Amino acid sequence: MSFQTGLSGLNASARNLDVIGHNIANANTTGMKVSRAEFAEVYASSLGATGGSAAGIGVQVATVAQLFTQGNLKITGNQLDLAVNGAGFFQVRSTDGSTLYTRNGEFKLDREGYIITNNGARLQGFPTNESGARTSVVTSDLLLPTGAAIAPRRTGGNPDPALQGLFITANLDARTEPQVPATPADARATFPLSEGQKTFGSATNVYDSQGVAIPVQLYFVKLQNANEWQIVASADNGVTGQDLGTATFDASGRVDTLVNPDGDPGLDQIAIRSGSPDPLAVPPVLGVYTGIAQTPSDGVLTFPLRLGDTESGFTITQFGSKFGVFDLKQDGYASGEMTSIDIAENGVILARYSNGVSIAAGQVALGNFRNLQGLQPVNGGYWSETIASGQVVLGGPLEGQLGLIRQSSLEESNVDLTQELVNMIVAQRAYQANAQTIKTQDQVQQTLVNLR
Repeated sequence: MSFQTGLSGLNASARNLDVIGHNIANANTTGMKVSRAEFAEVYASSLGATGGSAAGIGVQVATVAQLFTQGNLKITGNQLDLAVNGAGFFQVRSTDGSTLYTRNGEFKLDREGYIITNNGARLQGFPTNESGARTSVVTSDLLLPTGAAIAPRRTGGNPDPALQGLFITANLDARTEPQVPATPADARATFPLSEGQKTFGSATNVYDSQGVAIPVQLYFVKLQNANEWQIVASADNGVTGQDLGTATFDASGRVDTLVNPDGDPGLDQIAIRSGSPDPLAVPPVLGVYTGIAQTPSDGVLTFPLRLGDTESGFTITQFGSKFGVFDLKQDGYASGEMTSIDIAENGVILARYSNGVSIAAGQVALGNFRNLQGLQPVNGGYWSETIASGQVVLGGPLEGQLGLIRQSSLEESNVDLTQELVNMIVAQRAYQANAQTIKTQDQVQQTLVNLR
């Protein structure tokens, strides 16, 4: 029996050396998790045996476990290199259609724009709207729009109504003297604007449906009432334009009311129309443009001016300090080609275009399991779900117990090379000791054979 005991020790030590060799061989493999052989002693059992009187009959490898500790992160500079800092696995769909999981974030783009691993498995993620909000909890292949230019969008064409139009944040100087005649009391600025009436304002470009830029200027004219300002828009530096209405401020300098020229609540929309001598006039008058180089392809281009909108963060104030525009944006843009991508810590992929626009192209999905030791290792640095691992729990990075995404980084193997070399020496000694038990047993039996 001692021969079998020593032989079991040799087999277990050899298996241990195999595991250690595998760890050492993968010390530089991205996302690799170190393994260890775990042993269990073996006893012969019989009915009615009492404890303490049975000698062991050897050892066996109970399991080869993987240690899912965090590996070090290294910076690579490659935009498609991703690392998970914390819990979770990238979910990928292999070329045979099976779903696998990996910590190796060495991703690339294929010719169709899909994000893939080195062996062609496609990274999975959640679809989002252009602002990065998730629109479904069902994962699919992540596809970047690399095949064609992004289509232009007219100003006021954002699918979210709350984001449509021209937004401005500014302060109007409460110390400003009226910029309209003293009489009548309700006098308002008329076109063309005087030089003094063009003191406070700002300019930007808006876009028609073909992405053609159209210049628009906004002017704020102080009326006779100490808390009232007229808001006008122009496309030719105040020669012609449109009276949008009046902003009235309360005693604290905040917007109290916004009314259009007819006295109805809310400002008029900015309306740029082709074939009109006054491109911002409402209603339009047929004729030839003046002061604008490009007629809108829409024929009519209308969009709201958003101010005093505290929910969106864009507002206008009347404080006793100098005039200033702090933010000015609109939701239209010209066509453009993708120039780079940014992947945030929450996994949202932002595609940046040559027109300065950034649009979300999906969110990287992470999966986690109740029992990581139950995962089945697969060639190529993957794991597959099993009954023992439990069902995958999918979510976005930073959700629940899931970790975050680091762009332009990779997770190194968690193999401690020094520790593995020490383990190899210990395993070698164990192998030699088990071989010695076989040699000693052989000598004992040889002695018995030689008895006369």
